[in-house]
Amino acid sequence: MRHILTICLASALLSGCESSAISNDGSPISKKTIEKRPNFVWLVSEDNSKRYLKLYNAKGAEMPNIESLAKQGLVFNNAFSNSPVCSTARTTLALGAYPAKLAMEYHRPFERINLPRELSTISDYLTKAGYYTSNDAKEDYNFVSPESNWSSSKKGASWHNRKAGQPFFHMQTWKTTHEGKLHFPESDIENLPTIHNPNSVELDPIHPNTELFRYTYARYLDLHKKVDKEMGVVINQLKEEGLLEDTFIFYFGDHGGVLPGSKGFVSERGLNVPLVVRVPKNFRHLLHKDLQAKLSTRVDGVISFIDFAPTLLELAGLPKSKLQDGESFLSKNLSLDDLNKRDANFSFADRFDEKYDMVRGFRKGKYKYIRNYLPFNPDGLFSSYRYKQAAYREWKHLFKANKLNSVQSAFFKHKPLEALYDLEQDPFETKNLALLPQYTEKVIKMRAGLQKKLQSMPDLAFYPESYLVDIAKDEPNTFGLKHKSNIARFINIIDMSLQPFEQVKNKLKAVLLSNEQWERYWAMNAVLAFGDKANEFLPIIEKIRQSDINLINRSRAIQYLALNNGVSPQLELEDLVKQAKDPLTALAILNIATQLHDTLGIAFNIELNKLWKNSTETRGTSMESFHKRTVDGWFKARMDYLKNI
Repeated sequence: MRHILTICLASALLSGCESSAISNDGSPISKKTIEKRPNFVWLVSEDNSKRYLKLYNAKGAEMPNIESLAKQGLVFNNAFSNSPVCSTARTTLALGAYPAKLAMEYHRPFERINLPRELSTISDYLTKAGYYTSNDAKEDYNFVSPESNWSSSKKGASWHNRKAGQPFFHMQTWKTTHEGKLHFPESDIENLPTIHNPNSVELDPIHPNTELFRYTYARYLDLHKKVDKEMGVVINQLKEEGLLEDTFIFYFGDHGGVLPGSKGFVSERGLNVPLVVRVPKNFRHLLHKDLQAKLSTRVDGVISFIDFAPTLLELAGLPKSKLQDGESFLSKNLSLDDLNKRDANFSFADRFDEKYDMVRGFRKGKYKYIRNYLPFNPDGLFSSYRYKQAAYREWKHLFKANKLNSVQSAFFKHKPLEALYDLEQDPFETKNLALLPQYTEKVIKMRAGLQKKLQSMPDLAFYPESYLVDIAKDEPNTFGLKHKSNIARFINIIDMSLQPFEQVKNKLKAVLLSNEQWERYWAMNAVLAFGDKANEFLPIIEKIRQSDINLINRSRAIQYLALNNGVSPQLELEDLVKQAKDPLTALAILNIATQLHDTLGIAFNIELNKLWKNSTETRGTSMESFHKRTVDGWFKARMDYLKNI
């Protein structure tokens, strides 16, 4: 029925024939209604959180073109990417659904996942509804794109090739503010002065106050001025072509970033993006009456990337998919007061390139709860792309030299199992309230909220990527529904680590002896979280180390023994990597080796050519170039790093 409606509406949009189109409630759409639909333009700057803009922060960069849009529209103070990195953030934007429930949560996927039959992209929906859709030019999705995803997606694509009077959706992305623009040599401090004064910037409290950090921050502010000029060209095109008052213009960052400790992390600096929506005069009637006459309005309600696709569908008069998790934030039926009552957000972080982690965030009102499912992995665990930035390298060097305060050094240390922050009092998330007795009730409530969210999705990341990529890639939604009770059980197993050891040790022991490999996997993660308190399980851990059928479980046992009992892990982990039958299992083991390298100062010597021989054979030629270009790079970076102390 959805496809019939889409085809009819597309016909109506292009021909003006009212008899072929029906509305969401089944009633006919009049010719007057269908003659004109709004255009949509998404202007996207990469890798930048809102605090770099003067629009949000007095010490941010002036961006006159974006500030001009703000004077004629809505400025969102609490807009969030649900994931703090490109491909997962863009996947969320395109689908209006959480990638974590679709096995799409890993950045740079080993294999792209097929879309469920009931879900497609916002560009696909609009294309089928008669819109001309153009993308200049970045896609970067974790799914297999539908054939009709874009009318045109390439460098230089624009709305100019549409038919006369055809509505359009145009998305354009600028790399001007991308993380890679900060991969400069330290000599630039002397050789390439910045427009912004490095001595006037306001660093995050997690950063050391050094010349390099101040220069990096100032240089990033300069890039915002540059990208504003570039986006101004597109805005002026719309003006010159008489399209401005027919077009909703969205300006936003594709996630937060990009100074060290932001992109890739579920902190506000990694998630809270700038968002300005210019509302065109000719389509203000599509908004609630209390927004129609307001200009330069600040919105405090919480919205996130899952809401963008449903918003465009609503403004275009199209129904949303039942698999979309978001809700429209621009609607005739949504007042500013009701919009400002929205106060919840869910966020997630998993693998970014070769670095594994699993973190979930849940915000409700002014409080933010973070659950670190692998707390033994420091945030600063080596990732080759991150450490191309000189400020990252300096930060780690100062940590090793013991020249950082406690707030600055936390990035390189064992993380808490859970954290609670009062964002009004502590916007940089430096004061964990989770262990303070006066916040116990709040922690329990926020924890329960997150648990409910993860179980209801369900969150497929509770199965490791090496398992998901084969089992769930074709029908991820079906897989999730079928294994929902298993995932709930895994969540309960790892959450034993939040309770006193003596209260849960008998249950935990039983799970360590389970016949189900992924129950043992989460039990071993709980054991690692307990540290040497779990030494009474040493005979069981030793058995897992020697004979578990799952190589990751064996590696976790070796990791526990190395961290808590001084057992040398090198030869065994090197051998397990060689035994791995697939690259993702090998990569997971290499991450365990990296954690031991960084924590205990242990070097490993693993040869790449002994790892890779089965990969392209099992994956086929279609994936070979991706593996050789990207996945080989993950392994090379990991193994080069592990050889040195």
